[in-house]
Amino acid sequence: MADLSQKKNKILALMVALLAACVAFQLNASMLSPVLVTIAKELGTNDAAVGLSQTAFFTAAALFSLFLPRLSDIKGRKKVLTGMLLIMTLGTVLAAIAPNIEVLYVARIIQGVSGPVVPLCLLMLSFEVKDVKQYGMLMGIITAVNGGIAGVDAIAGGLLATYFGFRSVFWVIAIVAAISTVLVYRFASESKPSAGTKMDWLGVLLIVLTIAALLLALNEAGKLSNANWLIVIGLTLFAIICFILFWQVEKTNKQPLVTTHHLKKRATWALLLTTTLTMTGIFAIVNGLVMSIAQNHEIGFGLEADWASLIFLTPYALIGWFVGPFSGRLAPTMGYNQVLKFGLVGCIIGILIIMFYGIHSLPILSLGVILLGIFYAGMANIILNGLGVVLSPKENPGFLPGMNAGAFNLGAGLSFALLPAIQMLNGNSVDGYFNGIFLGLVITVLALVTSFLIPRPLNAEVQ
Repeated sequence: MADLSQKKNKILALMVALLAACVAFQLNASMLSPVLVTIAKELGTNDAAVGLSQTAFFTAAALFSLFLPRLSDIKGRKKVLTGMLLIMTLGTVLAAIAPNIEVLYVARIIQGVSGPVVPLCLLMLSFEVKDVKQYGMLMGIITAVNGGIAGVDAIAGGLLATYFGFRSVFWVIAIVAAISTVLVYRFASESKPSAGTKMDWLGVLLIVLTIAALLLALNEAGKLSNANWLIVIGLTLFAIICFILFWQVEKTNKQPLVTTHHLKKRATWALLLTTTLTMTGIFAIVNGLVMSIAQNHEIGFGLEADWASLIFLTPYALIGWFVGPFSGRLAPTMGYNQVLKFGLVGCIIGILIIMFYGIHSLPILSLGVILLGIFYAGMANIILNGLGVVLSPKENPGFLPGMNAGAFNLGAGLSFALLPAIQMLNGNSVDGYFNGIFLGLVITVLALVTSFLIPRPLNAEVQ
């Protein structure tokens, strides 16, 4: 009995530490959204330059996600996660004291080291919790943080920036990051399933260059009429060449970052394709087109930014937080793939409601976003993250969660490059919003189709 109580206390302490780490990362991602205008004003620059600091953070987060989970398999997950959080804390302090926009860029890139916090936390949790039902529920709680801290983060960021300036936001994040570093160091246990393996740094360099070039190409393409299409084509070709070289290196390396054998498996490519398509179809609908039409004074609803966040993003994140643990708990009994398909079908229904009725009615638009909160933030997002862990091969457990985190970021970049571009083809019109959302719908349907190709994670489900 004492052993059982001790184990429960150990898991509780671990959950507190891992949740603190995920919250610290999420604050970096979402707390700054309403603060960008204040940063531009206080640093004497423009909105576009400040927007690039966000791009720098998310690009760095995507790139570090590709290899840090694998490095943690070799050097120790607790050691790597603690190091990531410590570096993120130092980057946040640098951002808080940044005298100009250039230093802020450097600070945001340093903060991007925290990119794979969620997959690393899930790997540490799966090592500690062997009961598949308990793991599913706890996975849902941790992954739900990915959708935002119940919407409070964006509101708190806006209030802090309004009354105390943008630096206060970074100081708050730095305090949370420092606390999370101490908690992980104190309560997490060490695991290194690939101890003794050599890290494939050449493979890391080539895959990082591949994804970096793709993300930069997407960012340039997102400028639409102002985009330099020669740069877009050049970066895309460079990415293709780097990936071909990466494939050749991985085929000949005795201890590769990723074995080509695993890349050919449906457990790998079907999951990565589904994750990319899901993010591409849904991410810019909620965070881009819905927020745009809500604030559009000519053909939309003319809301101010804070009200638009409160009406749409807060319920979206809050409902995702509430549903996430239930989805995680259902996954081992109902089946991970079944919950994912159910979530994607729900997303399609939500998008249809937004497309046909929501763009004409504020209450129905809000209802459509709540449905996406339930079925994307609370289901599909949770299960896609979870599948990255439970489908990863035993001999290389960090590779698929890391690649999957890269797929999430790639999908987000694609979403903002494609959907607003289609919306703007019709100028500032309701038809433009309809077309942009319609493209998101088609891509989400493709995500549902590819989800049927993902094999069942039998070892993580109740037989």
